[in-house]
Formats: sequence, C-alpha cells, structure tokens
Amino acid sequence: MTLLDDLLSALASEGSRLRATLAVLPDEAWRAPTPAAGWDVATQIAHLAWTDEAALLAVAAARGDSAAWDALVLRALADPDRVVDAEALAGAEHPPAELLARWDTARRGLAEALPTVDGKLPWFGPPMSPASMATARLMETWAHSLDVYEALGIEPTVTDAIYHVCYLGIRTRNYAYAMHDLTPPAEEFRVELTGPGGAAWAWGPVDAEQRVSGPAYDFARLVTRRIHRDDTALTASGAEADQWLSIAQAFAGPPGDGRGPAA
Repeated sequence: MTLLDDLLSALASEGSRLRATLAVLPDEAWRAPTPAAGWDVATQIAHLAWTDEAALLAVAAARGDSAAWDALVLRALADPDRVVDAEALAGAEHPPAELLARWDTARRGLAEALPTVDGKLPWFGPPMSPASMATARLMETWAHSLDVYEALGIEPTVTDAIYHVCYLGIRTRNYAYAMHDLTPPAEEFRVELTGPGGAAWAWGPVDAEQRVSGPAYDFARLVTRRIHRDDTALTASGAEADQWLSIAQAFAGPPGDGRGPAA
C-alpha cells in the first residue's frame, strides 16, 4: 500500500464515520450549534463539501483544465476574509438530504481523482502533491467532525489516522510562525507522541534541545485548534517549543480565536 493509498483509506474511514452519524439525524439536529461561532452542523458539512469540490477543481487544473479553478481563485481573492464563511453559510441553507448528497459526490469524486494526478495540484497556498492534498482533506474532515460530534454530544472514535494530522501539524510549524509575523526557529524540534493505541510516534533529531511530548490526540486537537493548550497533557521543553504550542496550526489561513480553556 502506498502512502496515498493509506491516506485515502483513512480519509474514507473518517468521512464514512461522520456520514453514518449524519444519515440518521432528524432535520432539526442539523441546526445544532457547533463550537465554531455561527456555524451549525449543516454549516460544517457545507464547508467540507465546498473544500472537497475545490480540491476536485484543483485536480482538473492539474490536468490542464484550469478555467473553473481560476474562477474560484478570483472569487476567493475578491473577499479573502469572508469567502470560507460565505460559502459554508450559503451551502447550509440547502435541505440536509441535498447537502449530504453533495458531500458524498465531492468526497467520492476526490478519492477517485487524486490517484490519477501526476505532479502537483494548485491550491490557495503552495501547490500540493496528491498525498499532501489527501493529508489536508483528512485533517479537515477529522477536525470538523469533532465539531459535529461535540454539537451532538457524541464521543468521537479516535484512531491511529491522527498520525497524519500530527505529522501535518509538525510540517506546518514554520507556517504557524509566519501567520503570527514571527521568525521561525532555525533548528528542528523533537516531537514525541503517544498514539491512541499506545504506539510511540517521534519526529525530529533525538538530541534536539527544543522538545514536545504527550498524547497524540491532544496534539492533533491542538494543531487543529480544537482544544485550548491548558486543557492538554502536552509538555514543552525549551522556550521555543513552548512558544510553538501556543501558535501551532495545521491548516491554511488565519488561526482564528480557537477554543478557550474548559470551564
């Protein structure tokens, strides 16, 4: 199994788990508010559908048909601070069954399309490989599913698929510094995490002075800004590692307000 195969399998599992929850929801439950201010369950799914559709347009652009992708980029550039909210809120106005079918079409189409791409896909930031795009879609699907589960009072199932979310959070370290107008540290950090099944996951030089350790689930939630740092069991050794845990993010765009500490 290739890395892309593994990522697409994890993405399909996370998406199917969320879909199974949505399929039995009464229509009124789609209006349940989630932790994202102004977003209910329907808004979360509309956002996932829209971003999967955008990724499909990027696939088409990578194949040489860039008209729809270019049009999307121009719309985004016209109002970069509001486009994500605007698209999600507009999509959420549709009936739940229609919205669910839209997401089904987009995510299945993307799973079929990504393995056919040879080279990079354009995106709103740097171009992405198919594996990087699958990682990003896995991260977003997982993070937004947490919002939905919390809104519905459901305890999420946590699997080793969060390895990819953690890795993305590490790879985007310097991006997080840039988003806060800070100069990233020159040296790599050592990150040692414990996976949901008890496996030890580690990245970076063994002898690094700056170190982060703790539960992988806490780290994955932190870099997707689904938990306040004070509510994690993560530890930092070194001033730079400590600073990073306060600004880390695995997603593109402004960091937003994030979660406040638990009451």
